[in-house]
Formats: sequence, structure tokens, C-alpha cells
Amino acid sequence: MKWYSMKPEEVEYKTNTDIAKGLTDKNVKKRLSTYGPNKLKEAPRPSALATFLAQFKDFMVLVLLAATLVSGLIGEVLDAITIMCIVLLNGILGFVQERKAEKSLDALKELSAPKVDVLRNGEWGHVPSAEVVPGDVIKIGPGDRVGADIRLIHVAGLRIDEASLTGESVPVHKHGQEIAKLDVPIGDQENMAFMGTMVTQGSGVGIVVGTGMKTEMGKIAHLLQEAQPVMTPLQRRLEQLGKTLIAVALFLTALIVLIGLLQGHDLHTMFISGVSLAVAAIPEGLPAIVTVALALGVQRMIKRKGIVRKLPAVETLGCATVICSDKTGTLTQNKMTVKQLWANNEWLHVSGTGYEAEGEFTKNAEVVAIAKRPTFCRLLSYGVLCSNAQFVEKQEGKKKSKTGLSLDGDPTEGAIIIAALKAGFTKGGLAATYKRVEEFPFDSTRKMMSVIVKDESGKAYVVTKGAPDVVLARCNAVATDGRTETLTATKQTEIEGVVEQMASKALRTLAIAYRPLMGKENVKDGDDAERNLILVGIQGMIDPPRAEAKDAIQECREAGIKTVMITGDHQVTAAAIAKELQILPKGGKVMDGKTLSRLSVEELEEVVDDVYVYARVSPEHKLKIVKALQKNGDIVAMTGDGVNDAPAIKQADIGIAMGVTGTDVAKEASSLVLADDNFLTIKEAIKEGRNIYENIRKFIRYMLASNVGEILVMLFAILLGMPLPLVAIQILWINLVTDGLPAVALGMDQAEGDVMKRKPRKQDEGVFARGLGWKIISRGFMIGAVTIAAFSLTYENDPAQLTLAQTVAFLTLVMAQLIHVFDCRSEYSIYHRHLFENKYLVGAVFISILLMVAVIYVPQLQPVFHTVALGFREWLLVIGMAAIPTVVLGGFQLFKKEPKNNARENTPLAP
Repeated sequence: MKWYSMKPEEVEYKTNTDIAKGLTDKNVKKRLSTYGPNKLKEAPRPSALATFLAQFKDFMVLVLLAATLVSGLIGEVLDAITIMCIVLLNGILGFVQERKAEKSLDALKELSAPKVDVLRNGEWGHVPSAEVVPGDVIKIGPGDRVGADIRLIHVAGLRIDEASLTGESVPVHKHGQEIAKLDVPIGDQENMAFMGTMVTQGSGVGIVVGTGMKTEMGKIAHLLQEAQPVMTPLQRRLEQLGKTLIAVALFLTALIVLIGLLQGHDLHTMFISGVSLAVAAIPEGLPAIVTVALALGVQRMIKRKGIVRKLPAVETLGCATVICSDKTGTLTQNKMTVKQLWANNEWLHVSGTGYEAEGEFTKNAEVVAIAKRPTFCRLLSYGVLCSNAQFVEKQEGKKKSKTGLSLDGDPTEGAIIIAALKAGFTKGGLAATYKRVEEFPFDSTRKMMSVIVKDESGKAYVVTKGAPDVVLARCNAVATDGRTETLTATKQTEIEGVVEQMASKALRTLAIAYRPLMGKENVKDGDDAERNLILVGIQGMIDPPRAEAKDAIQECREAGIKTVMITGDHQVTAAAIAKELQILPKGGKVMDGKTLSRLSVEELEEVVDDVYVYARVSPEHKLKIVKALQKNGDIVAMTGDGVNDAPAIKQADIGIAMGVTGTDVAKEASSLVLADDNFLTIKEAIKEGRNIYENIRKFIRYMLASNVGEILVMLFAILLGMPLPLVAIQILWINLVTDGLPAVALGMDQAEGDVMKRKPRKQDEGVFARGLGWKIISRGFMIGAVTIAAFSLTYENDPAQLTLAQTVAFLTLVMAQLIHVFDCRSEYSIYHRHLFENKYLVGAVFISILLMVAVIYVPQLQPVFHTVALGFREWLLVIGMAAIPTVVLGGFQLFKKEPKNNARENTPLAP
């Protein structure tokens, strides 16, 4: 249908909805079943069966299956069946890991799905965009991503960026009237808002006329395919590592087979052993473990209110050296409270906190009657007129909460409304007296918001609120009780002193001004309205710092991470808050937006390391800050919530968007979304990011040391002219028992105690950095050496003891690896961490030991795995030898000092 050509009431009739009340829950449920979810179709995913079969496409698994076939053809049926069972178990484990990771990422995708404001049952609420149906009444505002195709009905200065759909780079001005033409291109349908486009300015209300594949975006969806998952840098490095390890393992395996043949071992035995050894040595589980570690880490972050949108951010988090954080809501509570008023050359203090409408106006500790002060009444009431926020009763289920009012809107406007309520001015009462006829929304360039209102007599006024310095520049007079006086240079200096005085007390300041419109004066835009204003007064409000932010900032400092505060507040206010939070050190600099504007990126680069607070800045300044820090070699995390924050968020190494107050534009550009807008969550995300990387290193350390040990056992035996200490089925069983559950459990390990006291990891750090390569080789060598020693001591050149010696070697190798897995939990030694802290690992090791005991003592399994029951003497030998690589050698590191605090140098805190 040509919705753009219909009148609003016709659209309302055609969609069978009510623009004033929206749809009912019953209507929504029925339409959802008829039209389906509001989603574009995605490329089909592989089925569970296809995912399971994919586990057997690995080259080495195919080689093993071929070897198993050969083994069966020459009569080794039992071995062939057992090997097939082990391969099947490996495949099941890989399948479970992959599906778990897939579900984790699906849960993440669901959590980060956009929500829209929908009117249903006469009440506004937030619902996922997937649940929107035709006929829904939707409200959109600055920064929102349009969730469906909408026929606009009511608009206020609405502009939408439709570049994603039409390619038009300039935002389109929208209106709500019908277009009396039949064939209007999408780009000219100015009363329509389309799915996927972004609101850049103003607000609007409209009716949904298309969802899912029935939208304009859906019409071109068949040309698109869901993007393939992008490998993280770490995954790419590990893939390259895997290829290298395959080449090395194949070379060593071929060498062992060749030497074995030269020493007289039969071809079949060496072939099966060689293939089994190659399969055990090649880290085929590495990609799955990395995926699981990332997915589990992402889930842990979600529980801590951090939603990761892009997996590479998980790795980059551990490299962060600077966090550029917004002040309001992130470092503070985002519950503004007006504390001081200045008007008519007089100061008043306002009592009360938060969103409770209880408080008094006092002067010199004496309560004053605000009704007898006309200018103060105007200051409070005009502030409400120029606000869009509103308060609603909190609900707990179907009951009203005892905790009071809940704010729907901007916290600054909330503080203005509560202050006015204390004086008896209600939003509803003022709306009955003054009718709003036009709005010029706040934007970061003007730093003001204005409305045009008419009183009961029809007289029109422009009412403006904004930053005092900006508003003062547009004023030519000051209001006093009953008259106005010219804004002289002396008076302006006096008012600037008032602002300075409030700011020195960490108060955020807001100026209220107005001007009467003359006759039929036609105001074109905000700039036209905001001229020749009359200043009414200044409101000073405070947003208390979050109690937990101070400790989080200190912990980041200990981790070698600098915290930078970015705010639109006055420079003095910003410095006061920064000192309270211990962000601003002694000698640290505060830079304002004007200074920042004059500096080029190159000039800022020279001083950026000394700046800890940026005050009076606009979102556009953030991009310059990010670039300067990055040129200095920093890995930057940048927070933001507005449309104009998006470029800086995207440019940052870690873009962080606010989940509560953030716009969809900011969230789309980000790699991490804070569900609670809290700085503590950033710190926790960095801690989790570091831990995920360390857990992957733990797995690599454990797996490769174990594989080195397995290869060396066979190589030592061949070189020494000894019988093979392990048979093929034992090698495969070791691979299943040790590389399975314990390896996965390492990916769930808790962070080491000093993980936030280490300096940030370099972004280009190699997998084997910080001595990991030496730990792998040394422990692998010792595991191989003690296994061959245990085998040799048991065998004693007596062929009758061969099966017993192989069983001892088999158990020694497994036990040495299972003990070594606890050593891998620490960068230092097994003694630096509590042995039973990781309950998953303890459980995994216990299960692995039970499986080993089963293949040694269950009579039916003994011929399958070529084992015999062991006595007390053999167990003592096994435990003693298996403990040497970890318990004994780890003792040398028992008194090794942990690294010193890596906090940034030369940043003593201000007293």
C-alpha cells in the first residue's frame, strides 16, 4: 500500500489501531502469529547432524579412520573397534563444545538486540524490535534505530539518516502530513520512517505499517547473506600455530616410525602407533577450546552486566592502557538533584536528595517562601516547561512500589522537575497554563534546548535552557522581580562568578532564559529562537559519584590502566569530581573544550599523556582524543551514548556504549555495551578479558606440554632401543582422557589473584610470550623423562614384564599430565593457588582418574587397552614419578616473588 499518500486517520483505520492507546496484548499476540517476528531472514545454519559430521572432517581424523580400517582388515578387530569408539567420543565432545559456544553467542545476540518504545494498552513500554507488529504505535527519538517501517503521525523537528537504505548522506526532514502523489520514491517519502535507518534529531510518533521481510529493507534482504563469523586475531594466530604444530608433529611421528622400522619393529605396529601419536600430538581441540573459552567468558561478562558485541574486543580488553569514561551515569549515580538556585541577585539553597519531591528553600539556614519570589518561581517553572522528562509511579508486579517515583527521561530534566515540585509547580499544572507549540531539541553543537509556549492569553514565549556560558552569550538582559535590566559586562562577570562558585562545589550549572515573541514573529529554527534572550537565573545540581567507582579506578591504576574523565560540565566542577574519585593526580591537567578545539591531533599528542580530565567538551572532541592517545601507542577504551559519540566509539580499540541511556547508533558502533552504565562494569570486563586470554594460554601450556611428553616417551624409547612403552590404543585414550574434560575446565578457571596488578598485555604479544614456550618444553621433557624412567624401572629387560611396564608408563603419563594441569593454573607454580579453587577442574580430573582406573582394573577392558592390574608398589612408583615434573620442580619456584605493582609511574594522587 502507498501509506505515504494516506491521511493519518486513514492509516489508523487501515491498520485497525488506536493512535492514542495502541494495540492490546490480545491483538499483538494474534498479529505476531499472523505476520511472524519482525526479523529479516538469515542464512540457514547447519543442522545438528551436519555439525556432528563436521567433527570427522579433520585431516588427521580421516587418516586415523583409514588406519583403523587397515587394522581391522589384518585381523586387529578389537583395536579397530576401540579406536572407532574413541574417535566417536572425541567427535561427541567437539560437537557439544561447538553447540554450547553457538548457544552462548545466540544468547549474546538476543541480549544485544535493539528495543523500541511501543504504546500498548494505553501505556508506553520497551519491547524487543522482533516483537513489533503492524499496527503498533511507536515513538522514536535522537539516536534510535527505526525498528520497522512506520507511517509518521506526529513529529517534532524529526530528521532521519536514510543512507543505509537510499544512499542519501544528508538526514531527511520528516513531517506527518499525507503526500498527494502516487509514485513517490523512497527518498522523498518524508512522512515515512524505514527499518534500519537512524534518527539524528527530533522525535516522532507513528504507526507500524511493515515488519520483517515486508519492510523496504526486507525487500532487498534476499540480496544479502548473513556475514560469516570473523575470526579474532587470537584465533588466527592459533590457527597458524596449529598448522605449524601439525607439520612438526608429522615430522617427529615420521621420524619415530622410521627409526622403529630400522630397529626391527613390525610395520603394522609402527604404522598404527605413528598415526595414533600424530593424532594425539596435533592440537585438534584447540579451535573448539578457544571458542568455548571466549563464549564462556562472554557469558560471565553478561552476568556482570557487560554485553560483548564483537569477539575481538574480548582479547583487546586485556590490552587496554587508557579508559576514557563519560562522567554522568558511569562514574556518578545519574540521579541529579538541584542544590542551589541563583536569581534576582539572590542565593537559595534547596534541601532533599534524589527523586523524592520533599525539600525546602532556605537562605542563610532560614526557610523562605518561594511563592513570594517571582523570579525564582519563573526560574523553576520555566525549567519544567523546557523539559521532556516525566516521573511515573514505580511498579513491583501489579503493586505500586514503596520506593517512590521512577524517571522516564534525562536526569538533568528530572532534577529540574523535582525542584519545581518542591515549590508546588507540577508538570501537568504548567502544561494546562502554557501550551507548547514548537520544540528545538538539544544538540551538542548549540548545547541548548528551546521551546515556544503560549500562555492562556495567547502570548508566545521562547524558553531556553542550557550551559550558562552558551546561554549568556545569547542574552542581552537579566530578569529581576518585576522588571529586566541590561546585561552589562560587569553583570556578566558577576554571573560568571556565580557559575564559578557553584562549579567549585562540584555542582553542574544550568541557565534558564526566555524572551517574549513579538506579534506574529515567525521563528525558523533554534538559532533564530535563541537570540536577545533574558536570563532568569542559574540552577546548580549535583550527581553524586558512584561509591564503587573510586575502588574500580584504583584497581585499574594498579593494573597499569589510566582513567580519563570526559564531561560537558564546567572545568571547575569536573576537576572537583575527578579529585573526589582520585582520577586527577597531583600535577595532572584539566583541559577544556575551547583549548581542545584549538589543538591539532599532533599538538594534542604531545600533551595528552598529562591530561586526566576533559571538561566542557562535545562528543566530536572525543574522536580527537582517541586518535591522539592511539598515536602515542595507547590501547584506548572509549565510552559514549549519543549519536555523535559513534565515530569515537568506532575509532577506539574498545568502543563502549551505554546500555540504559545509550542510543542504538552508539550501540551499533560499539564492541561492548554496559547494561548498567557503570564504570565498575568496565573494570570487570577488562578483568574478565584478561582472564579469558590467560585461560587460553593455560590450555595451550597444558595441551602442548602433554603432547611434547607423549612424543618424547616414544622417541626416547626408540632411541634407547627399548620396546614401545605405549600401544596405539593407549595413546588415543590418553588424548581423550587428558585433552577432554580437564582442558575444558581450564577455560572456566577463575582469574589469578594478581591479574589486575599486571601491566596491560601488548596487543602484538605472541602466544609463547612471558616464558610460556620454555614452560611447555621443560615440563614436556620432564613428563616424557619420568614416564620412560617408570617404564624402564618396571620392565628391567624382562619381556614377561612388558605389559605391566606399559601399564605403568600409561598410568604415569596420564597422572603426570593430570597433576601438571593444576600447575598450569598459575603463572608462577602450583603452590601459588588453592588446589581446589576450580571445582570444575577438580571434578574433571577425578572423572579422568576414574576412567584410567577402569581400563586398568575392569577385566573386560584390560585386553582392549593392553593393561594389567597394578599393585601398591607400582602405584607408589607411578605417583612418585608423576609428581616430579610439577610438585618437585615447582618447589624451586615456591619462593619466587610475584611481579611488582605495575601502576603508571609519576602519578601520585592529589592530597
